[in-house]
Amino acid sequence: MSDTMNEGRRTPSDRGTPDVSLSGLTDPEAREFHKIFMQSFAIFVGVALLAHILVWLWRPWLPGPQGYSSLMDGTLRDGVTVALESFKSFVA
Repeated sequence: MSDTMNEGRRTPSDRGTPDVSLSGLTDPEAREFHKIFMQSFAIFVGVALLAHILVWLWRPWLPGPQGYSSLMDGTLRDGVTVALESFKSFVA
């Protein structure tokens, strides 16, 4: 009876091809690969974000209104303040 229900439809195995995707993975294998890929990607992005934040705190990318010399004058200034001053000087 199942043969009569599927008479009009052809599955990949009916055409002589295996029941796998173009990548050669079965559906459970593809799902497992996707899960591992997404976890690895999230870890990579997290490490990259942390590295960018640490480099920004070490040496801000946008100098203050007086240029990078304002960062070398011995005063302790955080990167956010320098970036805001730089943005204000660009806008003004």
